[in-house]
Amino acid sequence: MTTKKVLAISGSDILSGGGMQADLATFSNQGVFGFEVLTCLTSLGKEGLEIHPIEAEIVKKQLDSLDGVALDAIKIGLLPSRAIARLVLDFIKKHPQVPTVLDPVLVFKENDGQMVNPMVEELQAFFPHVSLITPNLTEAAFLVHAPPIWQEQDLRDVARELYQKGAKGILIKGLRPKEAPLLVRDVFYDGEAFWSMENAELSSNNTGAGCTLSSAIASYLAKGDEEQTAIEKGRAYTYQAIRQSNEYGVMYHENKSDK
Repeated sequence: MTTKKVLAISGSDILSGGGMQADLATFSNQGVFGFEVLTCLTSLGKEGLEIHPIEAEIVKKQLDSLDGVALDAIKIGLLPSRAIARLVLDFIKKHPQVPTVLDPVLVFKENDGQMVNPMVEELQAFFPHVSLITPNLTEAAFLVHAPPIWQEQDLRDVARELYQKGAKGILIKGLRPKEAPLLVRDVFYDGEAFWSMENAELSSNNTGAGCTLSSAIASYLAKGDEEQTAIEKGRAYTYQAIRQSNEYGVMYHENKSDK
């Protein structure tokens, strides 16, 4: 059987818990062949994680180098500048049949949830051209200029706004329901129906979980799963990765049963 090919367009995490390190590790564990276009480097400073964008010309050369690769899925992570976002959007438009997952990175856990990447309008431009977006609660609210999300009705209202802005599939992550404070709820919306998924909240370090989830979903889409199945499998994979995390982020395990 031909090995599926998945591209991650993402930044490097200096602590290796997330970013391209999480993407490529996830691809390897999922049995797909991973390609990488690097958008930025990072370093850890006094105020948290600092972003150092790659020159746009170099990002373009990376993207151009993949013109001849028949990709089965694409995952988009941190886009650190408007110039890079425009280049990536042009690339995505050339691959309209390829399932694409956008993880709209606007905040880092290392920076206490403050917006570190003011790219809201640039990310909105991707919505009609990707299969799925996977913001956390904070990012989802930022993407529609809404107040913080505290309850599921807020989340559903934001999901509807994201859909109206062109998003086709929306997975908003990390709601802690008031009626079940020991659970974490993710909610999927496709413009027609909502689908809620829950897990017991883990005390383990979940740095890199968002990168891992979006890469896992992209891997399952590449292998032919329908979107909701890919989300369900991706969440299960990520949950186990969080359980095995260390002080720097999620750990990666062989998941042979799903290959």
